[in-house]
Amino acid sequence: MRPEDLVRDHTVYVRDHTVYACVMGSRAFGLATEDSDTDRRGVFLAPTPLYWRFEKPPTHVDGPAEEQFSWELERFCLLALRSNPNVLECLHSPLVEHVDDTGRELLSLREAFLSRRAHETFARYAIGQRRKLEADIRQHGEPRWKHAMHLLRLLGCCRDLLRTGRLVIDAGEEREPLLAVKRGEVPWPEVERRMNRLGEEADAALAGSALPAEPDRARVEDFVIRARRASALEAGADDEVVEGLVTGRGVG
Repeated sequence: MRPEDLVRDHTVYVRDHTVYACVMGSRAFGLATEDSDTDRRGVFLAPTPLYWRFEKPPTHVDGPAEEQFSWELERFCLLALRSNPNVLECLHSPLVEHVDDTGRELLSLREAFLSRRAHETFARYAIGQRRKLEADIRQHGEPRWKHAMHLLRLLGCCRDLLRTGRLVIDAGEEREPLLAVKRGEVPWPEVERRMNRLGEEADAALAGSALPAEPDRARVEDFVIRARRASALEAGADDEVVEGLVTGRGVG
């Protein structure tokens, strides 16, 4: 099976292995303008029998449509447990294009993935993005304002997650101030000041955050195992053989 056979264009729903598909980027963040692209992200469940071969299924697939990227379910869950910002935000997109029963259970686990680890991972990602902006200023005299806008949104999202325990990716009332940054109407020193303030507010929110210290790894692992088992049985595997593979009995 080719990687592209595992996912299809999320706008055309044939029977494939996609369990969840959504729109991300500016459209999901409430920051879209007339020239905004439509970024699509998805999660697919590779058929369990493919893992019994020497050549394993891919952990992700780029395409087949433009601006489309998908993760295999297990890889997606592992990244979410590590509080990967892009993956966590994908789980909370308000623009869901496709979801099946497995995808619905994945969405029901949103809270299981959330933890105070988000402070470190969001901050680390923000530091990397800010260094890129500063490099742009040194080389070109100004940052890429669109990237500055998205970094401010991410920092505010992290702060609010730590404060409320909920991940909301829509910019809401911050839409117009953020779009002003994208248009280059806000001087860089003021953008820096906002970034510093949001970072400090996130740091302050960490100590009293209602989020657990760690995600609910056991709950998520149980979900992945059950999805793998169901996939194997659907492919016609013997129930006892599947149970032996899952529990480790009888595996050579």
